[in-house]
Order: sequence, then C-alpha cells, then structure tokens
Amino acid sequence: MRVDRRAVIAGLGALPLGGCAGLLRMPFGRRPAVTEAVFGQLASGETVRLITLTNRNGATARVMTWGAALQSLAMPDRGGRMAEMVLGLDTLADYIERSRNFGTTVGRYAGRIENGRFQLDGRTIQLEVGNGPHSTHGGPVGFAKRNWSARPDETEEGPGVVLTLVSADGDQGFPGEMTISVTYRLTHDNRLTLDYLALTNRATVLNPTHHSYFNLSGDPTLGVADHELVIEADAFAAYDPRKIVTGELRPVAGTPFDFRASRTIGRDLHAEDEQLRIGGGYDHSFAVRGEGLRKAGRLSHVALGRAVEIWTTEPALHIYTANVVDMIGRGGVAYRPYCGVALETQHFQNSPNRPEFPSTILRPGETFRSRTEYRFGAA
Repeated sequence: MRVDRRAVIAGLGALPLGGCAGLLRMPFGRRPAVTEAVFGQLASGETVRLITLTNRNGATARVMTWGAALQSLAMPDRGGRMAEMVLGLDTLADYIERSRNFGTTVGRYAGRIENGRFQLDGRTIQLEVGNGPHSTHGGPVGFAKRNWSARPDETEEGPGVVLTLVSADGDQGFPGEMTISVTYRLTHDNRLTLDYLALTNRATVLNPTHHSYFNLSGDPTLGVADHELVIEADAFAAYDPRKIVTGELRPVAGTPFDFRASRTIGRDLHAEDEQLRIGGGYDHSFAVRGEGLRKAGRLSHVALGRAVEIWTTEPALHIYTANVVDMIGRGGVAYRPYCGVALETQHFQNSPNRPEFPSTILRPGETFRSRTEYRFGAA
C-alpha cells in the first residue's frame, strides 16, 4: 500500500492518548500556549529554535530543534512548587561542543551495534563508527546532531510540537532515505508524551529513543542515589566484557538489577557485580513485561513529593545513571557521576545481530510508530 508521508506525519497529533488516573491535579485557569524563540545559529547559518509548551497548570517543556531535544522541563511537587526535572545546558554552543545527549532524540539506532556491521537481506551493512570499533547512538553525526524542522501542534489534550527530519540514503551508513517525526506534547494532566513515526524507501533498521537525564529533586548536586525506582521487568540484557549485549536476557532475581519492588538507585549501585563493573554503574536495558502501551517503571523522590511513571510501546527500558558525566551544566551547576538518570524506552542494543531480540527492521510501505509517556504526579 502506498503511504503519503506528509499525511501520515500530519496525523501524529491525532494519535490517541492514554489515561492518567492518580496524577497530581492542580487548579486549572492558566492559558496553555506554544511560544517560540531563537536559541542560536549554526555555522551553516541555520537557526536553532526553542519551542516552549505551557499547560493549564503552568508546567513547561522547552524543546529545541537541534537534536529534537528536551532542553528544560518544569513540573510541580505535591505542594505545587515548580522545579526543573531534567539536566541541560545553557547555550547552543554547549550542546554542540560538549553535550552528553541531554534530552536529545537519539537515532537512527540507540545504543551499540557490534563492529558497526550487520546483515540485512543478504547484504553486509557497514556503518560509520567514530571513536572505537562499534556504532553508537546512530553514528558520529546521528539524529542528536541534526537541526530538525518544527511546527506547533495544539490539541485539547495540551500544547505540542512536531519535529521532522529527513535522513538521506546512506546516512552514517544506514540504507534508505528515512523521514522521521517526533511529537512532544505537554498534556493538561502533566504528562509529557512522545510519539514517533517513520517511513523509509529501502529496508533499514531503526531504534530511536529519548535521552533526558531526570533528577526529581530539582537539584542535580544531590544526585539520584536516593531516588526510588521500580522497573516492570523480570530480566535484563547482559553484556560481554566489551559492553556488547550477548542476546541473553538474564533474570534480575537475586541481583542488583532487581527493581521489581521499589528500591533506591543507590542501594546496590556500587555492589561487587560483573555487569555493574562493565557498565560503570547501571547502563542496561530491561525487558519490559507485556505488550502495547503499558507501564515500564516509576521513579520517585519521596522527600519532595514528585514521581514519574514511564509508559511505552517499546520492548525495553534502558536505565543509565550518568556514570561518566562530569562537567558544568545549566546555570553553572556541577554535574557529577550519578547526578541524573536516563529512562530510555527503546529496542535492545545490537538487535540487528541478535535474532533472539525483536526485529528492528523497517521496510518500504511500513510505518514505524512508537509512543512513550512520562506521567508526572505526587509521590
């Protein structure tokens, strides 16, 4: 069946929204809005735009076209006090020169592909690898280092923005011209929703994700060791010593990876464990139970009364505890290891080389759709 790309992308804003019972309800009355400002200019002369979404509660999400990235997210605690929920940087130059993928849309393929090589329909595909032997996060100039186009998209659920990128055939070695779009929406019940849609004209692989680092305390200097985490998973993807997933989904029972019941991130962060040693902390994908849009996990900071549930249609939730982040971040604040935690919904790393994992192949005539929701409320 022939697909009209423009019609499909335009339809993103009409995707159904899931319920959000139990989240914090604040008095309505503030006027929702989508506003825009210039964030900077690239060496090419292109303008990078910053789009601010404001819901009826006064919560805000700022999304920039560079990397289709969430630059800022302000959410309330149980008393209605707003605070910054994600790590970020102050200027476009900072994002270009020293970003750790703060808030970016990562692709074409999140995580590592072994030796940057895989077989597709009998052909060997060789990807750009950059530093080291493996392809990481889509290559040296992946989606996170591109300037996306943007248009506002306001609906009854809340203000939004649709960002679109055309990735050429052969981009970073990936076959097929791909048109990909991600819609950010800040709903009036304090959900940040992300809807992905992609089309290709040749068979390829695709595994995009969102790469914000969350810290619900509002103070990155406090770290996230005291944050409570629940993951709806009975197994995680194990690494070999090269930090390449082996295809084994290892049971979490009896390991530092057992977050089936709420426990602090810091409880076993420095435990003597081979997988923690390979990752330098938590940097692992968990196999989320069930299918369709379902809860993958919950992060909470009880002392300040904030929580976020992660809902997704993806098979895995990747947890990264900012193990090697060490730099000056937004507002001159020192970002140190474990200052935030990335909650990345995605397919498993290295899936093109692991038939044990769900396929990430996208073919002409097919439409890739994926949804992630970060549902904020009171802890």
